[in-house]
Amino acid sequence: MTRNPPPIDLSEPPAIEVRGVHKHYGALHAVDGIDLRIARGEIFGLIGHNGAGKSTLFKMILGLVPATSGEIRVGGATVQGRDFRAARRHLGYLPENVVLYDNLSGLETLHFFARLKGAPLAQCPALLEQVGLAHAGKRPVREYSKGMRQRLGFAQALLGEPQVLLLDEPTNGLDPQAIRDFYATLRGLQARGVTIVITSHILAELQERVDRLAILAAGKLQALGSVQALREQTHMPLSIDLTLATADQAAGVLALAPLPGVTTNTTPDGLHVDCPRSAKMAVLAALAPLGTRLLDVNIHEPSLEDVYFGLRES
Repeated sequence: MTRNPPPIDLSEPPAIEVRGVHKHYGALHAVDGIDLRIARGEIFGLIGHNGAGKSTLFKMILGLVPATSGEIRVGGATVQGRDFRAARRHLGYLPENVVLYDNLSGLETLHFFARLKGAPLAQCPALLEQVGLAHAGKRPVREYSKGMRQRLGFAQALLGEPQVLLLDEPTNGLDPQAIRDFYATLRGLQARGVTIVITSHILAELQERVDRLAILAAGKLQALGSVQALREQTHMPLSIDLTLATADQAAGVLALAPLPGVTTNTTPDGLHVDCPRSAKMAVLAALAPLGTRLLDVNIHEPSLEDVYFGLRES
């Protein structure tokens, strides 16, 4: 079941606010007029095709790249303002491609980043434990697998107990158990009020785990909302699989035939039905007379991937 997002109170100061932001590289408009408010304590997804502007937007939020125009505020501080230096100490960032020093051990790597960030060195062993690398803390990073490097990169993003986390393709190289542990860690951080922004090309992974998401295309904000809100925005049909005895398939087709916009196809187990979202209850009511001849009903919402491509094609 899709995660129910917490209520977003737009009257409260957001963790991240993007106002009319543009980033131009000559004729290329990498980010082209984005407005966005991300609430404190929200897990927010940022998706789009390669070149949509996701990484550029991340770099601008971090203050690594100046905006051509517009304003970005993080924790109430303007990114290009004098107060942002202090605010940046409360940011954590995991880049898409983690670059580490192969000759340092995992623990030495965290010590290095802790000194850069002004975070206590005493945090480092606990963070290695948190990401499942305590056993490898003294081994050189050159011996780490891709997944272990990714977990070490996540550990450095957590240094200093950040209030805002920016994670670019954070599960790249992780196995299924590590992905599950990663998102469990994020839920724990969210419970403490940490704001988390994630980009990922694995849409099925984000679908159940974000409160809201933004879809970028060609540097513009194409859609914004919870997964369910975006489903409703695209008006994509629902799919319903009915389990019926073969002898009862015709009765099912006959019951649904009068409903506008509803289509049926026979399957080895019964019927597959596509229907407008608005017709869902009418379909169920039409099937009620079948009684015990209807053995099972499975209703399938459009996936986030369906929604994403539906929006791109609309």
